[in-house]
Amino acid sequence: MLNIAVLVSGGGSNFQAIIDKINDGKLPCKIDCVIADRKCYGLERGSSNGIKTYLLDRKELKKNLSKEIDTILEGKVDLIVLAGFLSILDSEFTKKWSKKIINIHPSLLPKFGGPGMYGIKIHQAVIAAGEKESGCTVHYVDAGVDTGEIIYQEKVSVLENDTPETLQKKVLEIEHRLLPQAIMDIAEGN
Repeated sequence: MLNIAVLVSGGGSNFQAIIDKINDGKLPCKIDCVIADRKCYGLERGSSNGIKTYLLDRKELKKNLSKEIDTILEGKVDLIVLAGFLSILDSEFTKKWSKKIINIHPSLLPKFGGPGMYGIKIHQAVIAAGEKESGCTVHYVDAGVDTGEIIYQEKVSVLENDTPETLQKKVLEIEHRLLPQAIMDIAEGN
């Protein structure tokens, strides 16, 4: 069984999607812990599901954040899942955990990725650019920001009457399905 750690910075709805799939017996893995880089609802989701939680304040730890995460996870997990984690992991960490860290990003990378592209900002940029489609990407994490090898992408149409909020909702529905699917495939060795 695959042991995973989930890293969050916000509400943790993708984290909840993983928990639900595990509880339904549809995802053969165990969540060892959830780590947040700021106080957030994702930690409450972990606690209420009996999962170990860690708060590593990014403002206090600064450049030592990745080192602290590594200390917690060393020898305990097979895969690190970034589910709305906003801090950038350092290159030493991403090299050590190469092909063992995945991220979900709410755009069709390489479009609308990189520093500063997160949350509603992405959907605002997609609409401002006049894109006809958007979606989400599950990718391996490397030393760049949103530059790792793509595992999965799924598209949604951007309609004329879409707002950043309606587009975000459509993309999030796909994220909740695609991230657990990527974890399942990795657990099965695919």
